[in-house]
Amino acid sequence: MARIRPLSGFPEWLPVGRLVEQHVLDVLRHTFELHGFAGIETRSVEPLDQLLRKGETSKEVYVLRRLHEQAEAGQRREEGLGLHFDLTVPFARYVLENAGRLVFPFRRYQVQKVWRGERPQDGRFREFTQADVDIVGDGTLPYHVEVEIPLVIADAFAALRDVGVPPVQILVNNRRVVEGFARGMGLADVEPVLRAVDKLDKVGPDVVAELLGTEAGASAAQAAAVLELADLRGADESVTDAVAALAARHSVADEMLTTGLGELAALVGAAARRAPGTVVADLKIARGLDYYTGSVYETVLVGHEQLGSICSGGRYDTLASEGARTFPGVGLSVGVTRLVSRLLSADLVTATRPVPSAVLVAVVSEETRDASDLVALALRSRGVPVEVAPAAAKFGKQIAHADRRGIPYVWFPGETDEVKDIRSGDQQPADPDTWTPPTDDWWPRVVPAAPDR
Repeated sequence: MARIRPLSGFPEWLPVGRLVEQHVLDVLRHTFELHGFAGIETRSVEPLDQLLRKGETSKEVYVLRRLHEQAEAGQRREEGLGLHFDLTVPFARYVLENAGRLVFPFRRYQVQKVWRGERPQDGRFREFTQADVDIVGDGTLPYHVEVEIPLVIADAFAALRDVGVPPVQILVNNRRVVEGFARGMGLADVEPVLRAVDKLDKVGPDVVAELLGTEAGASAAQAAAVLELADLRGADESVTDAVAALAARHSVADEMLTTGLGELAALVGAAARRAPGTVVADLKIARGLDYYTGSVYETVLVGHEQLGSICSGGRYDTLASEGARTFPGVGLSVGVTRLVSRLLSADLVTATRPVPSAVLVAVVSEETRDASDLVALALRSRGVPVEVAPAAAKFGKQIAHADRRGIPYVWFPGETDEVKDIRSGDQQPADPDTWTPPTDDWWPRVVPAAPDR
């Protein structure tokens, strides 16, 4: 038999890791639903001409080769399908197809696997789970939505703190600020400015200054001013005052800059009141993709910033369009697999046991297995997760089996049933129609991996 090797970029968790992932997903879903978002799921494949419409993603898409080949006689041939590499393209198509049946603004969350032709490395996978949350309008969408979306994410991560997930910082900016400042400086072609600033953390200011010169046509003085803007950061409205002062110093006056500063001040002001210290204005956050038009967001785990953003997104004025009808939106996408991989690899979060079973019912003999099955049936009828021992071995071996499985209680059926907590050794009579485990033992719980974290 050939040696089995793991496939790079396709993570598989052990049961404890899966419990951690499920808890993260449950908290996200619960938080999204508390804020009125409805869950949807879309198909896994989309036409290649839609997946590749921006060109630069062509190497990321997994093509369904079989659907490119000639189908057997009598079957319809479908060409040009690939697995989606994020949830934006399928969601845009979903909105267009169902626009007549949706109520706008449409509040949606979506949790699904996606596939991307990444080079596997820490935090980057070829198959991974995303959790997206968006509000989409029909024609218009008010600015306050750009304030609401990051605060929903702040609530979700605040709810994860109890199990050992580190705090997050949601770094925000407004594209109108960067665009308005660049235009006010005389840089008419803004896209290369945004793309250059977006690389600042990766390549450093010297390289960005060079890119601003070669790709955006910036002079040394203009590049220096843009870099000075990108260096500004703050958790309240004072950061927008600093931007205004910088603009005045460079004689920059632009209507878009003024609008963007007002919006950014509203966002950080609301966040300072509702989630102090969580949302931070960072003027180097540019999100170089050209479909963002207003607020942009990136989220980092505090103490694990080198992992990169675990949740990003922004405002887009054209999620989808049909003729003159457009659908603007604001959304954020949580990289669930990236987050969970760090929680597990850094030993930050674990589960109290790897299996759901709280009780193992011992088997006295194979001839009396029915009696053990009846005990399990009675416990399950009241919601207690139970399994029956696989063999009528000596009780010591059955207890050892429960210990290896992580099951805390062993039930001994007989004329007088007894249940044993194998951690403490405590054993007492019990009635399968009334006994229940303590609340903390009923189901496995996700907890901090170490008490000092």
